[in-house]
Amino acid sequence: MTKIAVAVLDANGLDAQVSSHFGRCPYFALVETEGQDIRAVETVVNPYYPNHEPGQVPAFIHSLGAQVMLAGGMGGRAVAFFQQYGIEPATGAAGTVRESLARYLGGELQGAAPCHESIEHGHG
Repeated sequence: MTKIAVAVLDANGLDAQVSSHFGRCPYFALVETEGQDIRAVETVVNPYYPNHEPGQVPAFIHSLGAQVMLAGGMGGRAVAFFQQYGIEPATGAAGTVRESLARYLGGELQGAAPCHESIEHGHG
């Protein structure tokens, strides 16, 4: 069983829209998968929205037991924090949770690069 956290803009489960930046999303969708099968989905409020300090959100995601973090983008420091917690960060997620999960589980969505916006704000 793998628990995947997805940064989202609304509380619509698998149909929630993925957030372009993980730290500035109001919610996280937590999806438990087994192989290619989705076993459970829950939505959790981001307690650090809209403002967060470096490391707070990765620590929160770790406390939820997630092994993977999907988002549109994240800064380089966030990537490092997730890796320190043993959480695989993957950027480039877009569309709905369902679409991003399909891309991730299919091997198309992998790796994390600091997003341009984050570099501009000095988070890179």
